[in-house]
Amino acid sequence: MIKREVKDLKPYNAPGHFGCVAMRYHGKEETGASKFWIGMSVFLPGGGAEYAYEDNPLEKVYYVLEGEITVTDKDGNEYIVHQNESISFAPNEGRYLENKTNLPARMLVIINYPE
Repeated sequence: MIKREVKDLKPYNAPGHFGCVAMRYHGKEETGASKFWIGMSVFLPGGGAEYAYEDNPLEKVYYVLEGEITVTDKDGNEYIVHQNESISFAPNEGRYLENKTNLPARMLVIINYPE
């Protein structure tokens, strides 16, 4: 059993993200979790993530802890994910993220490791 607290987390540079601080709670390096990792991303107003193309084979779940985040799919459809709501992505499903509000958005991120 491994307990992790916010004070234990270390920021890392998430590729393609801007105006964002990303930290991992559990993963291979942090706790030895081998099937998935869990992190927390904080997006400042105007922060987000560039469009991630359909060549990513990983499943993803985003759960908004605070604020809201706008997710845009490849067809330009927007989904606003509010506090205590989640959105999931199948393998190879692209997405763009943006915090379009004037308040920070805090999001739990769950992603599987490739087999």
